[in-house]
Amino acid sequence: MAMKTRQAYDHLLKLLLVGDSGVGKTSILLSFTSEEFRDDQKSTIGVDLKLKLMEAKGKSLKLTIWDTAGQERFRTLTSAYYRGAQGIILVFDVSRAETFKNVQEWLKEVDIYSTHEDAVKMLVANKIDKEDERVVTREQGRQFAKENSMLYIETSAKTQQGIQQAFEELVMKILDYPSLLDGEEKKDSVQVNDSNTQDSGACYCII
Repeated sequence: MAMKTRQAYDHLLKLLLVGDSGVGKTSILLSFTSEEFRDDQKSTIGVDLKLKLMEAKGKSLKLTIWDTAGQERFRTLTSAYYRGAQGIILVFDVSRAETFKNVQEWLKEVDIYSTHEDAVKMLVANKIDKEDERVVTREQGRQFAKENSMLYIETSAKTQQGIQQAFEELVMKILDYPSLLDGEEKKDSVQVNDSNTQDSGACYCII
């Protein structure tokens, strides 16, 4: 997608990745922003932020994508990062049933901390490359997403299957809600440097 000049974007969107530790949130983020995958990817400590420029519906968009730690001890530290998020991606690992079960708890957290009533939620079933180890079916995922008014998509950060589509569908849905764009903050809760390139990112670690 064509890049525009510095600061020449129509909307600044804040997207948030949440879910249990080890479900592949960081791998999804890296796959989308820099098309890379690491088998030895370490768990996020606190919060990581990366930027991505893209165009959709004739608009130039700057995405700030926040990758949160899934460990229980960091949840209270990351609650503030829900503020202002227009899109929230809830991730589970199709080969670990407990991560799917825990999506319900993450949804409760979203309801508590999200400041946008119309924030678009997407359920991502990750690691579908592990088909032989799969324990959560596509139908289970779809049904849960339908019951909770969420978008649903299956992905593999390892093969990049569904990664680009997931973010594009989420962004397109956000653009359907003017209320999510009205009064959007041009400055996020952390200063974002407009000189950052498409695949650059800064790590904001809370220990």
